[in-house]
Amino acid sequence: MTSETDPFRLPTDEEITSAEARLGVVFHADYRAFLKSGGDVANAIFDAAVVLPGSGYCDLFEIAQYAWENAGVPRDLVPFVQDNGDYFCISSAGEVSYWSHNGATSERWPSLSNWFQQVCIERR
Repeated sequence: MTSETDPFRLPTDEEITSAEARLGVVFHADYRAFLKSGGDVANAIFDAAVVLPGSGYCDLFEIAQYAWENAGVPRDLVPFVQDNGDYFCISSAGEVSYWSHNGATSERWPSLSNWFQQVCIERR
């Protein structure tokens, strides 16, 4: 597999912009940086979505489409982690929220870095 066809390589700015256009959203700058860093979720037990084709269950487009059409996630939230019917989503303002398979929750983090620290590093 060449680096150009590797779905788990770092995406380019153009590929991220293309993903935004395909989804009809604008990613927050923190999420763009997260994608460009490889979407590392440290020692968490889930995988982050990937914007490059061929990523299987990590495919952001499939995750978002299912979340928006079947799980009730609002279209202004980008579900960047799917975990057994639950989602971590990021808004265009950079706030991260948790969307349960039962619907909206009150769990929120003011930024991707706060979410990363608490959920991925501290695992709480």
